[in-house]
Amino acid sequence: MLDRILLSRFRNHADTAVEGTAQFNLLVGENGAGKTNVLEAISLLAPGRGLRRAALADMPGQGFDGGFAISAALTAPGGDPVRLGTGVSPDRPGRRLVQINGAEAPAVRLAEWLSIGWLTPAMDRLFMDSAGGRRRFIDRLVLAVRPDHASHAARLENALRERNRLLSDERTPDPHWLDAIEMQLAEAGAAVASARAGLIARLDGLLAELPDSPFARPSLAYRPGGPVQADALAIALHESRPRDRAAQRTLTGPHRDELAVTMAGKDQPAAECSTGEQKAMLIAITLAHSQLLESGGETRPRLLLLDEVAAHIDPVRREALFARLRAGSAQVWLTGTETAPFEAIMGEAAVWEVRGGTVRPLSSPVRGGGSPQG
Repeated sequence: MLDRILLSRFRNHADTAVEGTAQFNLLVGENGAGKTNVLEAISLLAPGRGLRRAALADMPGQGFDGGFAISAALTAPGGDPVRLGTGVSPDRPGRRLVQINGAEAPAVRLAEWLSIGWLTPAMDRLFMDSAGGRRRFIDRLVLAVRPDHASHAARLENALRERNRLLSDERTPDPHWLDAIEMQLAEAGAAVASARAGLIARLDGLLAELPDSPFARPSLAYRPGGPVQADALAIALHESRPRDRAAQRTLTGPHRDELAVTMAGKDQPAAECSTGEQKAMLIAITLAHSQLLESGGETRPRLLLLDEVAAHIDPVRREALFARLRAGSAQVWLTGTETAPFEAIMGEAAVWEVRGGTVRPLSSPVRGGGSPQG
């Protein structure tokens, strides 16, 4: 469980502490108060750019020195507390710093300690977004299952960038150097593609077993952007050099993978479904992923960050969502403009009011029933 979360000079939070957490944690406040900023800060305790995918330069609060810091105490069942921290130093604004128990570490190491997933209103357009947006979504789900996915994805990105640089050079690239780069790309790409395909297949299997769910049930399929075996991908890259050089970019490989989503029962592409159906399918995928982690014996503490998730689903689906979350082991963080949609969990939730970049506790979980203490 994550507790004592400290935000310093982050977005509109000059100096915020959130402590006394529970399984359900609710941040309530007006739009623009800073609720999502707290979730974003928590999301940065995982590898990557966080739930907004913002640039580091956009994260420090206005009027501060250009740096920010986020830290939290993490306690796993039966384990000693671990201190996780990340931020940016004012004198090196473009470099993200990460610390684990006070020692500097690469950001990919964060995935070894904590598994974080999230849903935000911006993700409601996932099915209408670019294929790149869906790849990032799947990669984040894979990372929650396989911490090594971050390093494979980084190797793939670096090799792809180098190959594209060589292809776009006016001079004819050294074929031996291209051979070496393509082998790196193929090895990392095969690892990434295999992990994506495996996760999508497992999620689709879980979703198929839940026909009575109140959430619209999606059907998932993996569409590879090239061969998924390293040897075959290396051959395909070698053979596509003339075409890729003309295009000045690599046209084959896992960077062109696609996640195909259809609404089961209707056999309708998700992009053509209603906004409500798309929202329900996203929630169904998130819950299936959480179930996958539970059944897979995941030992890392898990967090789910659900930004404004309850406001746009009907009461039946809302109750089903809370029931599913309650049955799991993930620590859940929710935001809303009012407490009414969360009435079913108010007695067991830690609740904070967020106003103008400040956070104050409203209630703590009640043990053994009763009403929350204000």
